[in-house]
Amino acid sequence: MSEEILIIISISLIIFTSPLLSKFLKLPTIPVEIMLGAIAAYFAFIVEHPIFHLVAELGFLYLMFLAGLEIDLKKLFSISPTMLKKSLLYNVVLFSTSFFVTLYFDLSKIFIVIFPLISIGVLAALKKEYGDTEWIKMAFIVGLIGEIVSIFALTTVSAVLEYGLGFDFYKIMVLFLLFIVTMIIIYKLFHNLIWWFPEIKNYLMPEVDHQEQDIRISMAIFFLMITVMMYLHLEIAFGAFIAGIFITTFFEEHNKQLPHKLEHFGFGWLVPIFFISVGASLEIDALLDLDLIIKALLITFVMIIIRLLASLLFVNEMGWNRFFMLGLSHAMPLTLLIAVTTIGYNNHSISQEYYYALILAAILEVLLVMVIIRVITTLIKFRNSN
Repeated sequence: MSEEILIIISISLIIFTSPLLSKFLKLPTIPVEIMLGAIAAYFAFIVEHPIFHLVAELGFLYLMFLAGLEIDLKKLFSISPTMLKKSLLYNVVLFSTSFFVTLYFDLSKIFIVIFPLISIGVLAALKKEYGDTEWIKMAFIVGLIGEIVSIFALTTVSAVLEYGLGFDFYKIMVLFLLFIVTMIIIYKLFHNLIWWFPEIKNYLMPEVDHQEQDIRISMAIFFLMITVMMYLHLEIAFGAFIAGIFITTFFEEHNKQLPHKLEHFGFGWLVPIFFISVGASLEIDALLDLDLIIKALLITFVMIIIRLLASLLFVNEMGWNRFFMLGLSHAMPLTLLIAVTTIGYNNHSISQEYYYALILAAILEVLLVMVIIRVITTLIKFRNSN
């Protein structure tokens, strides 16, 4: 049997069985996909192949696109100035603490960005389980700012890793700033255009659509932004992220089902291939190394602790008995942590050992934090009932 056929069959089986196993094991689907990918690679069912690598890379970019879909600029602009300041200060505390931890343990500088990462993707799972509670609402607002800061930090670090702190880096950052300013101008122009001519939305995405026009225009924007970033030699993942923000900001009210359709499209087959490839890049024998497990646990510990410290800023809003829920809910940047780890490893800024440790830490964070939150909420309910 050829390598291509074996890879296709293996990926198909993993995509099909991983949701079933996640329900049985009561784990998120992503860690299951990573573990199955590692097992498949261990038994040589999945091997290095250029097409597999290309599709996995596309899956990564689509994952960043989905991260952008979580951010609606209209909601961002409606955040109160006080909450905005506190959210930014929350990130300042995270990055400052991360800076000192990284220097103290003499880690690679990319850890300054890795430790404070925030991704609100897993928060959706918490919302489904615990409802739209006050602490989850607060976590979404603060996490929204945090994810944007994380993406900007990711873009800057990627430029440093690729070009160093020389002329090319500053040129890239100037282009990056010009790109941001251009995007703001386009946002304002498009916003005003839609205000004057609201029928444009219906023309681009008709209510009665037999041609899947909404998906087509979304994919067109997705690939267009990737092309622009490639031309400007900027971080491609940031372009995918911006494309997602654009779709949500301008078209979610007109077509509320669009973000869900795009998520189903991505998480149904494209994004899982990326996570399978992450698992396939791991060596199971290495994951059983005690030193590596200790490193993963320490990384997990640091990422949880710095968020708990930063969440002290919201004691007045949430109270002493709930403020820590904010920090815990942000301690599961699963998708973004894996994305940044992949970039760091490909740019040789972290060793293979730390690559393995970070992937393991990403999984451990989800497992530990989910259990901790479940125990705390159960105790709170028990106390309230008495």
